[in-house]
Amino acid sequence: MIKSQLQQWVESCFDKGVAQGLWSSAAANSYVLEEPKHEGQGDYACNAAMIIAGREKKATGKKVNPRKVAEQFVELLRLNTDLLAKVEIAGPGFINFFMHPSVWAQVLAVVDTEDNTFGFAAKKYGQRVLVEFVSANPTGPLSIGHGRQAVLGDSIARLLEAVGYDVEREYYYNDAGRQMRVLGASTQARYLELLGEESQFPEDGYQGDYIRDIAQSIIDDQGDGMQDVTDVLLFKKVAEKAIFKDIDGTLTRMGIKFDHYYNEHTLYDDGHIDEVVSILRDKGLVYEKDDATWFKTSEFGQEKDRVIIKSSGEPTYRLPDICYHREKFKRGYDWMVDIFGADHIATVPDVMAGLTALGYDASKVTVVLHQFVTLMRDGKQVKMSTRKATFVTIDELIDEVGLDAVRFFFLMRKADSQLEFDLEVAKEEGKENPVFYVQYGHARVRTIFTKAVEKGVEPGDFSEADFSLLTLPEELKIMKAIGAFPALVQGAAADLAPHRIVFYLRDLAGQFHHFYNEYRVLDPDQVALSRARLWLMICLSKVLRNGLGLIGVSAPESM
Repeated sequence: MIKSQLQQWVESCFDKGVAQGLWSSAAANSYVLEEPKHEGQGDYACNAAMIIAGREKKATGKKVNPRKVAEQFVELLRLNTDLLAKVEIAGPGFINFFMHPSVWAQVLAVVDTEDNTFGFAAKKYGQRVLVEFVSANPTGPLSIGHGRQAVLGDSIARLLEAVGYDVEREYYYNDAGRQMRVLGASTQARYLELLGEESQFPEDGYQGDYIRDIAQSIIDDQGDGMQDVTDVLLFKKVAEKAIFKDIDGTLTRMGIKFDHYYNEHTLYDDGHIDEVVSILRDKGLVYEKDDATWFKTSEFGQEKDRVIIKSSGEPTYRLPDICYHREKFKRGYDWMVDIFGADHIATVPDVMAGLTALGYDASKVTVVLHQFVTLMRDGKQVKMSTRKATFVTIDELIDEVGLDAVRFFFLMRKADSQLEFDLEVAKEEGKENPVFYVQYGHARVRTIFTKAVEKGVEPGDFSEADFSLLTLPEELKIMKAIGAFPALVQGAAADLAPHRIVFYLRDLAGQFHHFYNEYRVLDPDQVALSRARLWLMICLSKVLRNGLGLIGVSAPESM
């Protein structure tokens, strides 16, 4: 916001320098304006002078002194006295900008006006984005790994919506293949076992108690009427339906709704699998070897070719994935975002190669890979579920620590970083628990507002507040942080990085708590100052609320 104003002014000064013959346009759009890493270096710093000097030397062969360029740049910048308090040259030619303190108060007016839309795009891009995530096989309840992906995907979708994209959420329903047959066989074995009949449980069958529960439900519904059934697909259908109902219930509990569910079997039923193989074969990109069908991925930068149809005649997972993404392109999306677990890392290049071979622009597909989650309790890894026997489910985790903690904690690290989820910290009601710390900041501000009414120090009309009284470094720092929110949202959306929202909220909440503990917001003897501080706190709470909403976490009024 303030940064964008300064950016425009810097670019204007650069253009003036070009017009006056001080430098050429070679460095246009190459320099950056950013917050300095150390105190005392201004509010923003720009490397324009050094970039200009480097480009001029490259173009003319003559050495150019970057500090001399910086001095010329600063002369042009001095014309803007409303925005800048001072400009300094540091080091080899960095230009440090010190903003007028009054500038930051402008941010509060925008927050007051835009309220629950502050930080978000005012209009739509007109571009359609499909975000695919979770897409767990319906072979069991959602585990914590699926949970991280669910929160990551939903938060990315929320971010993209916030900056103006038309977003659709999709779940790829993998209801075909060997895993589903194993599910049916596992259910059948448990069914016969519960009836007292002999059964052979599949060597790689699904061991969880949920399989036994499904088998019991079949007995409750049909008794022993299925004991002579030999087709495991009938058991598969019952199990699949029950498991997906459980998955859907968990996602609903997490506040996640999908616009589409895409069934894998339609790729077979509608002939898409055969069609893709035929197209690749016509292009000379498919061949037979060892009774299997191979795709020439080596022609697209891969070290070796890949099998897409096994000798058994069953496709490998690469083939339906290629077909599925082809169907995404045919539906006309401008951008497709896939959220996958790290175990998909070897598959992604094959799918991209397949899309390229089919004539599609694979750059329109962005894949976000996330690492796994480790649950910790009292410093030790939690390996077993108390209820399911094989893994910890999302429902169990929500039952123990609450949904807000689950969503917040899953975003506390970059997607490609391992995540340790500390159960004891997530349940703590104190500053060591980051989600509590942020939510308490929002609730605390609302409490201050209530106390202000009781003490007769109401904030009054925003336009009547005297923000020139907010001169403390801590106050200016809070206003500056509030002003950075819109750019933060834009950047987090562009990079598909919702963890940045979490980092920002923790920092902003920390600034609030520090200020509240050091200074009095309400002082009956300083009514004008109290009202200005009240409005500062109200604006801060609105940003906390908007930021929490981006990651699907509540902003409580009291705690």
